[in-house]
Amino acid sequence: FGVRALLVVTLTLSPVTATVWIENDVTGEDAYPPLWDLASGNLLDFPVKDNKIVISAWNYQERLGVYKSLLNASAKYFGAFGPQNRGNILWGLPLQHGWQFRTGRLADLSGVTSCGYENGEHLCQSVRSWWSCMNYYLAIIPFLGAVEAGLFGQLPYEIEILPPEEQKDDFCYNVKDCWSRMPKLMDEWKAFFEVSFSSTFSSFKLDDALGLMWKAHTTSIAYALPKFQDRLKYLSDPEANFSKAWANAVDFIGATHFCTDFPTTNNFQAFLPPRMLAEGDVLPSISDFSPQQNNVLVSLRALHTANKLTGGLLLKLWQKAMSTEAGREMGRKLIEGLASS
Repeated sequence: FGVRALLVVTLTLSPVTATVWIENDVTGEDAYPPLWDLASGNLLDFPVKDNKIVISAWNYQERLGVYKSLLNASAKYFGAFGPQNRGNILWGLPLQHGWQFRTGRLADLSGVTSCGYENGEHLCQSVRSWWSCMNYYLAIIPFLGAVEAGLFGQLPYEIEILPPEEQKDDFCYNVKDCWSRMPKLMDEWKAFFEVSFSSTFSSFKLDDALGLMWKAHTTSIAYALPKFQDRLKYLSDPEANFSKAWANAVDFIGATHFCTDFPTTNNFQAFLPPRMLAEGDVLPSISDFSPQQNNVLVSLRALHTANKLTGGLLLKLWQKAMSTEAGREMGRKLIEGLASS
């Protein structure tokens, strides 16, 4: 079952045909996550208490600061990939988080608190939000893996992550705690930072780094998905279905070693829904979404359905097809095509 045949099958399952990747203007301020300039990019700027750097991961701006510190600490490895650190493949994480914040996906949708709302605690990230909880495993766990790998050098203090007000057992809060609870997950992220960023710049290989990053990324999602299944009940049916389809799609995207630098991620995110999906939203004709945004949602749904119907076989075939550089290049072109019209 060759690469070409697999791509044809995948295309057939989707109503969208591959076309030219449309580049968007990603030079403006809107290309950055909201409040990016206000987020701290230095770990030593966070408060220190009892000889520990204390980070509130349930505050959007502080979680953004975690991402910014990761970008700053790894910037030296990406100097050859574009100015202003825009070639850094870690951009995908904060840009995704910024999209979640901008579209209201981090707020408390249960109606119990005002967490995440303009007229309440605007910067609060709700522990009842599926997106916010899933993102914890793509923010705090990578960050602590980087700390353990020595990306930040020898820090004068330990790191302590403040717990949420409820559901505390769903998360870990420092390097030791995370290692004891989820050693495989921590190991994946530590390996990414150690292997990718401990070598000299001359031996840095972007494709290898992307492969390790996506492996850790998909492991995070696989670990968190069953844990936060109960948070989906707070979402509308269309939004819950999109959330599950998006988590499934990440496995397909990651297998291509899709580049998550600043311009590529921004180009891709332009095709994601600009708000949460509501009851009554019917694909592919959501009136306040662009044709491309409607198309991408249909494609994600079709991919998720096809993978479920085949018992995960489609993903396994796809991963096999993506095991060569040539296959991955074709896979990336297909994904870029699905995000265009």
